[in-house]
Amino acid sequence: MIDSLLAARLQMEVSRAFHMVFAALGIGMPLLMVLAEWRWLRTGRPHFRALARKWAKATALTFAVGAVSGTALSFELGLLWPRFMGLAGGVVGPAFALEGYAFFIEAIFLGLYLYGWDRLAPRTHWLTGIPIALSGLLSGILVVAANAFMQAPTSFQVAGGRLVEVDPLAVFATPAWLHLALHSSLSCYIATGFAVAGVYAVGMLRGRRDAYHRSALDLALLVAGSAAVLQPLSGDLSARRMAAYQPAKLAAVEAHYVTSSHVPLLIGGIPDGQGHVRGAIRIPSGLSLLVGHNPATVVRGLEDFPVDERPPVGLTHIAFQIMVGCGFLLAAVALWYAWRRRRSDVGRDRLLLRALVLAAPLGFLALETGWIVTEVGRQPWIIYGLMRTADGVTPVGAVPVTLSGFALLYLVLGIALVVLLRRLADGSTGEGPKPAEVPHAG
Repeated sequence: MIDSLLAARLQMEVSRAFHMVFAALGIGMPLLMVLAEWRWLRTGRPHFRALARKWAKATALTFAVGAVSGTALSFELGLLWPRFMGLAGGVVGPAFALEGYAFFIEAIFLGLYLYGWDRLAPRTHWLTGIPIALSGLLSGILVVAANAFMQAPTSFQVAGGRLVEVDPLAVFATPAWLHLALHSSLSCYIATGFAVAGVYAVGMLRGRRDAYHRSALDLALLVAGSAAVLQPLSGDLSARRMAAYQPAKLAAVEAHYVTSSHVPLLIGGIPDGQGHVRGAIRIPSGLSLLVGHNPATVVRGLEDFPVDERPPVGLTHIAFQIMVGCGFLLAAVALWYAWRRRRSDVGRDRLLLRALVLAAPLGFLALETGWIVTEVGRQPWIIYGLMRTADGVTPVGAVPVTLSGFALLYLVLGIALVVLLRRLADGSTGEGPKPAEVPHAG
């Protein structure tokens, strides 16, 4: 039987992996919904209203399932990591409390939005959607703030095994917060946008080249493509902050062992555990340029850190390469779509549509592997430099039992969401709504 530490880490990983999908959709879908209704108000074209209504239902489903998975995840923090919560609960607690306010704001306005279609003036109804999009984004940012403190703790003193003299806004003062919030938020828009684009690309491949499907593709890729093009800038900021505040993580990410200057940037490759990376493409001085914007920048290697304070190199490096590879592929597909959109009817470009279908899951793959880099790369610390993961876990030995229970819960939630979304998709008419069925925006 696995020990409590491994079981607790596996349980958190399973929970986080499932919840991340719901959370990303909860951030991305409301924005698509608001954009679709805004286009209806501007143009009066009924298919935009139909899209907004469809995406509002999808938003409601992801919100409901995400609320259950998020609640379970919050319980797990106390059940599995009581020592961590005992030490840092007073710091990360305010961020979770504020996230609760954002959650309730989203719930209130989601109710107004869903039941106000034929009861509110069109512009007033559209305005009720904006707090949904903003509070969904804010929820993600606030949760990330708690994680950012775990990555780079600041603004506190330690006394008697507890954090004292804590700045009430310590989670927002940490140098990790800005780039984590930016990077994860953009990732959610990318993942959601490409997943939605993939759904409508399938419809177009089946011959549904109507305005309903074309507009859905345009809006989804407007959001996803814009975020994908901006994401490398966020990645550049993340690399420099990582070098400054988590140098061991950066060394593991790049499988960089020896402190030196003119360090190459690795593309691909598999660390062999002996200080070498097999099969990698090396860009001369690339990592030094990325970290310090100077090829002579010295980058610390794993040799600078005790063996028991080094993150797992193989998993961290490979996960990072997958994340970056997916990101660049998605940006390329988005630019391809923009180019073809200006030159011709993309509905007849079957190669591009197939590429969009294949790209649909890559955003979520990048999101998941990115969080593997964030969490595994922080090991062996649960709070970087302050508390080891092994010291924060529960002393209770029944964690493998709860691992099975929570894994089953998330599996059921995942299946339920897929079934409900498929039913929602099957409920659409392939050609979108008939003009007579939808009132004009005026």
